Amino acid sequence: MTTTHPDGRIERGNQTRRLVLERAVNIASVEGLEGLSLGRLAGELQLSKSGVFALFGSKEELQLATVRTAIKIYVEHVVRPARDLPAGIGQIWRLCANWLTYSEQRVFPGGCFFYSVSAEYDAREGKVRDAVTAAHGNWFSLLEGVIADAREVGEVRTDTDIPQLAFELVALLETANAESVLHHNFACYQRATNGIRNRLLSVATDPTLLPDTP
Repeated sequence: MTTTHPDGRIERGNQTRRLVLERAVNIASVEGLEGLSLGRLAGELQLSKSGVFALFGSKEELQLATVRTAIKIYVEHVVRPARDLPAGIGQIWRLCANWLTYSEQRVFPGGCFFYSVSAEYDAREGKVRDAVTAAHGNWFSLLEGVIADAREVGEVRTDTDIPQLAFELVALLETANAESVLHHNFACYQRATNGIRNRLLSVATDPTLLPDTP
């Protein structure tokens, strides 16, 4: 009988790919996606440049893989902890609180990965911009959907302008992130918390439904 053994080269390649992308998302959050190169990553991680090139093929593919990896990390820290909560204003609050924690605790050393790379690619064209734009749009769509669900269950006023509320919440989140990165001033997170809470109180049908701040 012939025994089939897993190809160790495949697993080693997967491990190397994960190692490269872990480093790539951290670099890109500080220096942008243009700061990435196959040679740089190979050198910093003491890997074969040809081996790294074989995994990604081009700088653009490396950048796209980096965006996909950042999305997974973002979902893990921001979205997933709130996903199974019941629809309502508490779920909106939890998403925002998760985002502030993700930024403040520097899951990515440069603050929010997507805030950084959105500014880098907002006026460009191409596949990388499309990937960044899609991620940004998906976040807005998710937030708007959660607000709509809260309105549907009667915890948010029926006259609430959902896109406007989502825009204002994201503005508070991103301003806190930008201020903390630029000025190393973390007091802005409490200001954002206060602003988000006040805004949600203004649309809540029952203010007691909004959880207390941490």
